[in-house]
Amino acid sequence: MMKAIWYEKFGPAAEVLQYGDRAIPRPGHGDVLVQLECSAPNPSDVKKRAGSSPDLLSAGAVIPHSDGAGRIVEVGTGVSAARVGERVWVYQAQFQRQQGTAAQFVALPSERAVWLPDTADFATGACMGIPAMTAHRCVFADGPVDGQVILITGGAGRVGYYAVQWARMAGAMVIATASDEAGQHDCMLAGADVVINHRDDDFVEQVRELAPDGLVDRVIDVDFGKNLPRNLELLGTGGVISTYASGSIQEPVLPFYQMMYRDLTVRFVIVYDMPEEAKDEAIEDITESLEQGHLLHRIAHRFPLAETARSHELVEQAGFRGCVVVDCAR
Repeated sequence: MMKAIWYEKFGPAAEVLQYGDRAIPRPGHGDVLVQLECSAPNPSDVKKRAGSSPDLLSAGAVIPHSDGAGRIVEVGTGVSAARVGERVWVYQAQFQRQQGTAAQFVALPSERAVWLPDTADFATGACMGIPAMTAHRCVFADGPVDGQVILITGGAGRVGYYAVQWARMAGAMVIATASDEAGQHDCMLAGADVVINHRDDDFVEQVRELAPDGLVDRVIDVDFGKNLPRNLELLGTGGVISTYASGSIQEPVLPFYQMMYRDLTVRFVIVYDMPEEAKDEAIEDITESLEQGHLLHRIAHRFPLAETARSHELVEQAGFRGCVVVDCAR
């Protein structure tokens, strides 16, 4: 048996998340069994627990969380036994299935368990899935960014922080937004050329003064509906908005002709449905960056497995910088 968190109905974390013993899963063909050290809840995990996917529980109880890190302790048929003992970070664990990483063990497809260099600890590994891969896709989905001007809204957030780093390493000029001094400091450490408070009344004018031609090539956006009018003022012809959230306005109205006549692209990003080729590209860059120590990471809070409900509540509340990590071994 293993210790795990699970839910059998939707609702507030403190009311529906259960902690106790569950059977250790067995790896099937093409699977690996990972003994987890860390798990990291993300907004998609807490939204699913709250009921955003109504059919999720039709197959039974769900162990939540997509991301985590640990060691492979067993392999299924079709997987090399040489992987046993390998340190890995895992992603997409609880997608279209009931098993996630909020447990001491998880069995999942071998390709979703990625080698974790010794230069990175397990807590860092648990943050590579949704935050780092989403940021990578946002930056690189529409071609090279070398020499471009990229506006990254919410640059101090979980995804934005990695997006600043990817864009800077790829040769872009990075203009990031943050609303307080601590967030601005984090963005600068991550490599932003300049950081602007998105609450400033003259925000658009500030960006135009900074961009060489007065316009930006791409926007990586944390709140699509709310920021769309302002982003349209700043994007040049052929520009791209790459977005992964729209919390303030969940069903935004698009000014179709304004966007069409400027040949704009809107790229919606979610790790679960990224093309496999894009996932492989992200994994390759993440692995190299971890080996070389090129990425900065932030762990804001850590909890023992039994206190996973508290981690969900913090993710829902937001207002902090960095990832929340659950220690599965304690």
